[in-house]
Amino acid sequence: MRNNLDLEGRPEDTRIVVAMSGGVDSSVTAALLKSQGYDVVGITLQLYDHGAATHRKGACCAGRDIHDARNVAERIGIPHYVLDYESRFRESVIDNFADSYALGETPVPCIECNRSVKFRDLLSTARELGAQALATGHYVASRRLGDGSRALVCAADSDRDQSYFLFATTREQLDYLRFPLGDMTKPQARELARRFGLEVADKQDSQDICFVPTGRYTDVIERLKPGAAAAGDVVDMDGKVLGRHDGIIHFTIGQRRGLKIAGAAPLYVVALDADRRRVVVGPREALTMRRIALRDVNWIGEGALDRLLENGRIEVFVKVRSTRPPRAAFLSATASGYEIELVDGEDGVSPGQACVFYDSAEGQARVLGGGFIRAAAATARAA
Repeated sequence: MRNNLDLEGRPEDTRIVVAMSGGVDSSVTAALLKSQGYDVVGITLQLYDHGAATHRKGACCAGRDIHDARNVAERIGIPHYVLDYESRFRESVIDNFADSYALGETPVPCIECNRSVKFRDLLSTARELGAQALATGHYVASRRLGDGSRALVCAADSDRDQSYFLFATTREQLDYLRFPLGDMTKPQARELARRFGLEVADKQDSQDICFVPTGRYTDVIERLKPGAAAAGDVVDMDGKVLGRHDGIIHFTIGQRRGLKIAGAAPLYVVALDADRRRVVVGPREALTMRRIALRDVNWIGEGALDRLLENGRIEVFVKVRSTRPPRAAFLSATASGYEIELVDGEDGVSPGQACVFYDSAEGQARVLGGGFIRAAAATARAA
């Protein structure tokens, strides 16, 4: 007999490890599963030197959050452990973040954290503790397929959907993961927190870059990559020098502010040339890209991707930023990997960001996978 987590056995005979960040979502996840009779174990990861971020609103996995997670665990009566993952987090997430920015990219550290720390190392720890599943407070859902495997789908609350940040989840990981909040809205989760008597019911949500205590990510990059903020030229699309900048790490594709250049028409950052320390600017229409070359592609749709592409391209819907709606596109194989061709184009496509594939542009669409953007082009094939 399967329980409501789609696992064999009664809840009281089923151990679930819950990743508890100290926020309302993971706290509700733990309390909900405990109320349903599961053998719940809470684990909080100490991910970085939290001294400077302890009292900053919006920081996660810092001192205050560890304290809150411990209090919630005590309140609902579950064992709670704090694991020191600082070195793993620095190597897998913070160092990669700094390296990526120094190369002129715009990385998404939350994706790397999920891929390299939470869904790899923490998942292994959960198995070692004898858990049948690892549950998180992410707003995303999974569904059992006919063959017994699981599909990752968007959250019911589209405003809270976090599927973009989980595209790198593997099939094996999906089989072990559970997302109890996937079919809830945020207000519903907060109401549950109040019903369970959790002090974090009205706690502010954490911000994306949790390890930047000042909110200035360039401070982190300059500390880890001395010289990354070296000055250089601001040039137009023909290479004409228009001005100077204080380091490409201060810019991202699509940015308009901070250029310190006067022009007849608004100028936007259309490319970053790390090798020559150049910020390339152009008109808004120059931001529209139609071809995107990808790296580190993960496929969790039906079948094997290479076999699906043997007879040509396939239709998908893609997001190139977490806050944007999916756009119609075609996915194809190239000599150097995989490429996306957008039907109508997309503005502000930045290397380092994720390009996530969906089977639909609406509702609780299935996540088919995705990859990191390596390069983009307006018309010709991406590099």
